[in-house]
Amino acid sequence: MMELKQIYTKHFPMKGFKALTIWPFVFVRRDCRISVTDMRHETTHALQQLETLWLLFFVIYGLEFIIKYLICKFDSDRAYMSVSFEQEAYNHQDCFFYNKARGHFAWIQYIFTIK
Repeated sequence: MMELKQIYTKHFPMKGFKALTIWPFVFVRRDCRISVTDMRHETTHALQQLETLWLLFFVIYGLEFIIKYLICKFDSDRAYMSVSFEQEAYNHQDCFFYNKARGHFAWIQYIFTIK
């Protein structure tokens, strides 16, 4: 299985976020604890980044967030939860073997859904 390296930082990611994955690193706020569930969530993001050639992940994520932000009438929390990458990660973070069994590009099925 993929080995992600945890890096604890004081101000990154921003407040309100516990961790941020930029493959192969997981940046964790120093004032937060990361659980096994959180690591499964972040591992899903790492797999998404690998299959979208890393840089495309952030382009797709950003464009999708902006579009859903407008659709959600400027509700940033709802737009964040509606991003397809987040929907896949949140929907399966409690499934112990999901990341071993998931199909490539599984996040695509969530593109047209709003939470």
